[in-house]
Amino acid sequence: MEKSESTKIEMGESSKLERKLGKAPLLGSPTHAISSSAIVANKRAGNYKRGIAIFDLILRIAAVATAIGAAVGMGTAGETLPFFTQFFQFEAGYDDLPTFQFFVIAMAIVVAYLVLSIPFSIVCIARSHVVAPRLLLIIFDTAIVTLTTSAAGASTAIVYLAHNGNEDANWLAFCNQFGDFCQTTSGAVVAGFLTVVILLILIVLSAIALKRH
Repeated sequence: MEKSESTKIEMGESSKLERKLGKAPLLGSPTHAISSSAIVANKRAGNYKRGIAIFDLILRIAAVATAIGAAVGMGTAGETLPFFTQFFQFEAGYDDLPTFQFFVIAMAIVVAYLVLSIPFSIVCIARSHVVAPRLLLIIFDTAIVTLTTSAAGASTAIVYLAHNGNEDANWLAFCNQFGDFCQTTSGAVVAGFLTVVILLILIVLSAIALKRH
């Protein structure tokens, strides 16, 4: 009789112990390993997106500098050639050509946009998991890079004609006389294309960040 009671007690205690062990999570279980690896992966992904956002901010500041240089360079381009008297002078300025005027206006718009986009880039650094700011940036960056490319491309054609002319159309090259004017406008166009390259890199970075989501 005593043996049967002791056996019942031992079986009861063992069943209670099994239930407790069944409810308690095991540290070495596959579920715990998967959850810890997921946490590590999410942390790495967050650091990766934050790094992209920081690089995005640096590139935007660089694009602001190049766009300002392009706008100021083209806007201040001008040269006057002295002639025999002060009543006869040859003058060349950016406002003589509508293409160059369009370039200055376009680059001013690009500068304004890039300055306004910097706070969104900072938000992407602080909250790297948020998708909306990054999506807005990639949409407007695509529109701005189109505007910048059109302005720089059109101005390149004018600069090329200024340097080389066109014999078929009897357009003479005038950069031999207006050397400073042509040099300034050429530098502005180069700065415009640098802005295009930076904007393209920004679009690629935004696409990579969105893909990681």
